[in-house]
Amino acid sequence: MTHKGDRRVADMGTLKAIAHPLRMQLYRALHVAGAATASQLGEQVDEAPSLVSYHLRKLAEHGLIEEAEPRSGDGRERWWQPASEGLSVHDEDFRSAPETSAAHTAFARLLVDQRADLYRRYLDERQAWGAEWTGASSDSESTLRLTPDELAELNEELLTVIRKHDEKGRAREAAGGTEGRENVAVHLYGFPFRV
Repeated sequence: MTHKGDRRVADMGTLKAIAHPLRMQLYRALHVAGAATASQLGEQVDEAPSLVSYHLRKLAEHGLIEEAEPRSGDGRERWWQPASEGLSVHDEDFRSAPETSAAHTAFARLLVDQRADLYRRYLDERQAWGAEWTGASSDSESTLRLTPDELAELNEELLTVIRKHDEKGRAREAAGGTEGRENVAVHLYGFPFRV
């Protein structure tokens, strides 16, 4: 699904640019931070700022990120920010040939792997978050009997609820409600399977 502020990735060049593990990490880190320098991002991903700068420039070449206004007095620092609210990548844009389909599948697998790593890290650190956060966190699985249209409708409804809560949280934070506020990952997968 495409959110109104999302950038739809529909060409192989852009897909290949974002489908690199480090670039995807950097893109995600920029979304969390809002804006950052290569040095700041290098600390987060444990890579040299020069390597991070290279990958940031590759993302910028494809319009995925852009230069941001400096957030410090150091004029030598180059600040970066996401160029859109998010990305959407659709299967139908990459079905035309086996190699484009394979590239899309590789990208989807990268996302699943990185999301699973993020959740595993939470599980390993869960006790450090305390009872309030562990009590609020969730992990669930449901098996439904749906048609493709019903699954699409369900996905849209769930994304609408997520966007509503994101907007409310960001508005409260902008109004000064920062106490106890953390980044929260919500991963949704809806797909058919047979046993």
